[in-house]
Amino acid sequence: MFQKLLCPLDGSHLAEAALPAAAYLCDRLGSQVVLVHVIERGAPGAVHGDHHLTRPDEAEAYLAAVAARAFPPGAEALHHVHEGATADVAQSIVEHAVELQRDLVVMCTHGRGGLKDLLFGSIAQKVVARGQTPVLLVFPDTEAASAPFVCRRILVPLDGSHDHERGLPTATQLAARLGAELHLVMVVPTLGTLAGEEALTGQLLPSATRAVLELTSESAAAYLGGHVARLAAEGLAVTASVERGATAAAIAAIAERAGADLIVLASHGRVGVDAVVAGSVAPRVSRRRVAPVLLMPIPEGPP
Repeated sequence: MFQKLLCPLDGSHLAEAALPAAAYLCDRLGSQVVLVHVIERGAPGAVHGDHHLTRPDEAEAYLAAVAARAFPPGAEALHHVHEGATADVAQSIVEHAVELQRDLVVMCTHGRGGLKDLLFGSIAQKVVARGQTPVLLVFPDTEAASAPFVCRRILVPLDGSHDHERGLPTATQLAARLGAELHLVMVVPTLGTLAGEEALTGQLLPSATRAVLELTSESAAAYLGGHVARLAAEGLAVTASVERGATAAAIAAIAERAGADLIVLASHGRVGVDAVVAGSVAPRVSRRRVAPVLLMPIPEGPP
């Protein structure tokens, strides 16, 4: 799994925050990585406070130096510069993932969160939305952009649907290969965190709604228990919990409490207004920056 990685870099120290994760996967999974730089049309002279690579020759030299210093000895770290200037960097990254037959994109998301990122999406979120290649999003610590990456605990949020179980096989394989623990979580809303028509029903019929939510919690515990029993029988270290509250906030809270090194989420890839309307969880969890997030795209059509 994840034998061919793509790691986009723009020359900034913030973008290089993705390198420890890529190097870790190369070391533990024996993966090959291609470092890629896309020449941006009309690019500014600086990006995130660093010199922006606008010439193919300087980009080639930069990527070659990064490949030599950031990856373990013996790792197959290649590099590629897309020389034709493009105004759509995200689309170019998606096309490179397909053209180079990559099975995982490892990249840093620089967005600071808030309404602007939610509505318009960072380059990383656009890559998620437009492609069908899984994306590992890493969030930089500006004071320690090269902090080592390890994966000892993997959090897998589920909601009981087949679509969102699509991330579970990948998380299971990663746990087995990396010797990591799995924690499955399902979030059931409280009366105060219901939204839309459910919130209106809760206001009109609060006692009945509370009773339904309690039954939902019991069903969620049984659902997770079935997965735990199956995975434990396969020899994995696995636990589970049912959390109450707003989905993204509850996932972030349990990730922090459990010390998760990675969150694996199946995602329809909605960004912008679509994400706001649909109440999409993935961008909201990603914006909280509790742990790196591996987004597994949900294909169109039946599961």
